[in-house]
Amino acid sequence: MRIAGITIPDNKRLEIGLTAVYGVGRVRAKDILDEAHIEHSRKPETLTTEEENAIRAVIEGRNLLIEGELRREIGGNIKRLKDINAYRGTRHIRRLPARGQRTKTNARTLKGVRKTMGSGRRKVEKK
Repeated sequence: MRIAGITIPDNKRLEIGLTAVYGVGRVRAKDILDEAHIEHSRKPETLTTEEENAIRAVIEGRNLLIEGELRREIGGNIKRLKDINAYRGTRHIRRLPARGQRTKTNARTLKGVRKTMGSGRRKVEKK
């Protein structure tokens, strides 16, 4: 079963498998299945074509931003912050946390692997 170009895993329950689509979490997956009148515990391989189409219709009917559209909107929002030189935009440019976290220690997710800095002086060779 494919939704928005993403293959839903056949071996997982629908409630979990739908979360493979970017922009669909557990709560939204449950809401979609409730609206399509499909049990949460069913597996995608047991669905009929009508049930698959019902899930697609619910997603399209709700005008949910998922996958490429959602990624484009988020990217556009970040680009706008960068263009207007907002504080959050400059943090994105510098690849630093944008939500007020400390950076003296931690922040490794954005900063990457530690780069050890020296004292700035060369070691004197002993004879």
